[in-house]
Amino acid sequence: MGIRIDVVVDYPINDEMERVLGLAEAVGEPVTLTIVWDGQRQEEAERAVLVPAATLALWEHWAPTACPAGAAGEEDPAVAEEQELAHPAEFGPFTLFRRRVGGRTAVAREGVVVAELLDPDEAHWLQEKARGVRQGFMDPKQRAAFEEFLARQASLDEQ
Repeated sequence: MGIRIDVVVDYPINDEMERVLGLAEAVGEPVTLTIVWDGQRQEEAERAVLVPAATLALWEHWAPTACPAGAAGEEDPAVAEEQELAHPAEFGPFTLFRRRVGGRTAVAREGVVVAELLDPDEAHWLQEKARGVRQGFMDPKQRAAFEEFLARQASLDEQ
């Protein structure tokens, strides 16, 4: 994926999340993160991909289906459903809303979702599926022009 950054998140007064989100928004590409929450050991670090909202909307538009539960690294879907409800986490001007199901975290600024933290496997799956569908898509005008072009071509017997 686009960019790889290691981030250590301490307290909301620090602007790590703001800088990373600003980078993701500026380049319009996903940013791969390794997040070490305050008091956590490096081995317990959380890996995620920060995807700008517009990029995620584009991927979800072109991806033909939702990511299967097994593709995002979840061995047991029931485990994801049992996650404990938590208060939104505040990081300066950003609020993180973790979904109980699916493992995504929405990142909001001033009440508007500007990005989402996704599991790296889910982000990769979505990006690849969207790319495959988009590359095979022709809008109606393009399809009509291509069909007209093919109709003008000599058949194999005539060649």
